Amino acid sequence: MTVATQTFINEIDTLAEKRKNEILAAEDSLLISGKTYYVSNDGDDKNDGLSPDTPWKTLDRVSNADLAFGDGVLFKRGDLFRGSINTKAGVTYGAYGNGDKPRFYGGDRPLNDPKLWVEVDREHHIWKWQEKILDVGTLVFDEGKAHSVKLIPSYINGRFVCRNDENKLFDMKEEMVRDLDLYWHFEDKFSTSPSKGESFPIPDLHDTLYGGDLYLRCDKGNPATVYSSIEPVAKRHMFYVSTNDNVTIDNVCIKYIGQHAIGAGTVSGLHVSNCEIGWIGGSIQHYLGTDPNYPQGGRGTVTRYGNAVEIYGGCKDYRVSNCYIYQVYDAGITHQVTTNGRKYAMEDVLYENNLIEYCVYGIEYFLDINLDDDGSYMKGVEMKGNIIRHSGYGWGQQRHNTHTPAHIKGWSYHNRASDYSIHDNIFDRAAYRMLHLVAKDEASLPKMYNNTYIQHDGGMLGQYGANNVAEPEILTFDDAVEEKIEKTFGDKNAKVYIIK
Repeated sequence: MTVATQTFINEIDTLAEKRKNEILAAEDSLLISGKTYYVSNDGDDKNDGLSPDTPWKTLDRVSNADLAFGDGVLFKRGDLFRGSINTKAGVTYGAYGNGDKPRFYGGDRPLNDPKLWVEVDREHHIWKWQEKILDVGTLVFDEGKAHSVKLIPSYINGRFVCRNDENKLFDMKEEMVRDLDLYWHFEDKFSTSPSKGESFPIPDLHDTLYGGDLYLRCDKGNPATVYSSIEPVAKRHMFYVSTNDNVTIDNVCIKYIGQHAIGAGTVSGLHVSNCEIGWIGGSIQHYLGTDPNYPQGGRGTVTRYGNAVEIYGGCKDYRVSNCYIYQVYDAGITHQVTTNGRKYAMEDVLYENNLIEYCVYGIEYFLDINLDDDGSYMKGVEMKGNIIRHSGYGWGQQRHNTHTPAHIKGWSYHNRASDYSIHDNIFDRAAYRMLHLVAKDEASLPKMYNNTYIQHDGGMLGQYGANNVAEPEILTFDDAVEEKIEKTFGDKNAKVYIIK
C-alpha cells in the first residue's frame, strides 16, 4: 500500500483527461455492408438520404425509415439533433464529416427564451416555463456549471405529500428553499387501477408524451438572462434499442436524457463504442404504493431512474467500449434483470476501456432470481481497462437512497455467474462502497486481478463474498486494506493507494 501524494492524484487526473480526449477524438472507422444513409441539420426529409449531398434532416425520419439489416445511418459531425430514435435490427448508427461528434439532446428545445419564463411568486423567486414540458430529471445550466435539485412529492391516499413527511401536504413555495430548486407538476392524468397494495389511483406517467408544468426557483432573476444555456434532461430515451439485435452505436454524443441514453430489453449484438454520454436520468419512472428505496419501507411512492447504457433482460455479445460516460442519475453501464419466473441468459458481456465519472453506479449488474427459477445465469462477463472515478459524487446523489453508490454495483442478489472477471481497472474514490460484489455462492463471484484502488483513509472498500449464509462484511479502506484486497477480493496483484 502507498500513501497517495498530491502528485500522484494529479497523475491520475491527467490519465483520465488523456483517456477522455482520446475518446472525444476517436476517428470514424465503421464498416457498413448495406446502404448508407446520411442525416444533417441542412437536410430535408424528402431527400433520399443516400449521399452527404441529399441527407435527411430529422430523427423521426430515421426512426420511420425502412432500413434493412446491414444498413448504416450516419449523422453529420458538429450538428445537433433533438428527439429520440427507434433503432432497427442489424443497423449501425454513427458519424460522418469533420469536427465534434454529432450531438443528440433529449429536450425539444433549450429553455433559454426569457419571454417564456414568468415569475409567479416574487417572494420566493419562483419562475414558471410557459409551455407544457416533458418530465425532467434536472435542468443543466451553462453546459454543466450548475444544475437543479428536483423536488418530488409522494402521492398517498389521493394527496401529494412531502416525501420525508407523509403527514404534510406538499406546498411548492414552502419546499423550494434553494436557488435552482426544480418542481415538475401534473395532476390530471391518473391510472385507472389502484396503486400496488393501496386502494387509490396513482399518477400515471406511462405516456411519455404527457407534459406538465415546470417551476424553477432562481434567486438572481429570469433564468434565461442569468444563464446562457438551459437544457432540460427530458423524459425520453435517445436510442431505443428494444429487442432489436445487432445494433451498433458509435462515435456520437448523447446528453440531457431523462430516461436511458441507450436502452434495450433482451437482445444480442448490442455494441456501443467511442461515445460521449452525459447528464442522464432522474425522470419519474412510476408511482407505486411503497418505495423500496426507503430502508424502513412503505414511505414515499415515487421512483426515479435513468442509465447511460442499459440492457434489461437477457443478452449475448454485449459490448460497451472506449466511451466517456459522466453525470448519470443511476448507472453508467448496466445489464440487469429480475426474473419473475422466466429464464434469462446473460452471455459474452464486455465493458472495456471506458472512462466513467460522477455516476451513482459506474457499472451496475444484477441477476435477481426469484419465483423458483433455476435456469437463469451470467456467463463470460469481463470488465477490464476501465477508469471509474468519483462514484456517488455526481448530481444523482440528490436521490433518497444515498447510501448505495459504488464503482461496480452488483447488489446482493443471487447473481449466478461463471467465467466472470474484473481486471486492470482503476477505481478512484467513491462516496460509499468502491465495490459491491455479492452472490449467493462463492463460485459466482468475479475473479479479480491487476486492479488499482484509490480511496480516502477511513472510506469504504466495499463488499465481496457469498450471501447464502449471511451478508458479507462491509470493509473499510484503512492501513490494512491491502491485506483485505488480497485475502477477501483475491486481487493479489493490486495496486493500492490511500489518501491520508
